Amino acid sequence: MLAGIVADAVLGDPRRGHPVALFGRAAAALERRVYGDARPTGVGYVALCVGPVALLGVAVTGVGNRVGNPLLRGAVSAVATWAVLGGTTLGREGVAMAEFLEADDLAGARGRLSHLCGRDPSPLGSAELARATVESIAENTSDAVVAPLFWGAVAGVPGLLAYRAVNTLDAMVGHRNARYERFGWAAARLDDVANFVPARITGLLTVLCAPLAGGSVRQAAGVLRRDGHRHPSPNAGRCEAAFAGALDVTLGGTNVYGDRVEHRPEMGDGPKPSVGDIRRSVRLARAVGLAAAGLAVLAASRRARGRSRCLPRW
Repeated sequence: MLAGIVADAVLGDPRRGHPVALFGRAAAALERRVYGDARPTGVGYVALCVGPVALLGVAVTGVGNRVGNPLLRGAVSAVATWAVLGGTTLGREGVAMAEFLEADDLAGARGRLSHLCGRDPSPLGSAELARATVESIAENTSDAVVAPLFWGAVAGVPGLLAYRAVNTLDAMVGHRNARYERFGWAAARLDDVANFVPARITGLLTVLCAPLAGGSVRQAAGVLRRDGHRHPSPNAGRCEAAFAGALDVTLGGTNVYGDRVEHRPEMGDGPKPSVGDIRRSVRLARAVGLAAAGLAVLAASRRARGRSRCLPRW
């Protein structure tokens, strides 16, 4: 797992042939074949997508255990960890947005925003682009870093792969619109369950790391406790509220997604994010990711030692 974390830090995501992108294309092809405007159809779709991925993780782990080669088992865990992590790419996208806005290149920033979230960038000015970036970094610190590490520590390679499949499906079909309100229900709810604990870990780690971004632990904790439950998402609000408190900004407001408009409660006590807050949010996200990596490696090593003590000695 540690080797996979280092690989993500050094390499990031490849431009072509990323395993998650390949899964996404396969899931999109399956959707075209089985789509139906009903919850049971969506449940079956999720099972057909996530089940084989989880079974692949179980099979690969089983082969590694039967072979008995620790280097092979380690290599499998490292590749799986690298494939599901997105922290380095998240940070790079945040820095890219900061550079566009620092250069007053609104066209470039609007074109880049789709790498972080699905909001309509066309009407957004510099301040709203900064807010969208900070909110996306906060939420994706959980989705792309803390959550996969959590499930890797809890369930090994099957946990890593299954979580990334669930989260990818949520990004694809877990939308509240005419097409996916019922078909995407299962993907959205399963993602909520998978992220329930990781989002709260992200909130707590953000509070503890607040001084590294020039913030206050006390203030971040206060905003998290007061505002974390106000977001329409049961998980994203914990991350965004903690970031709002740690950065001393106010997040939330009106977001436009194509023809859909969402009015989200405001979280935090400071001003709206400015361009300068983007780099601070990236620094905070990296600190949270590093702390989560340390905890995950420690938990995984303890789990492995416990498993080895339970094995029969011949």
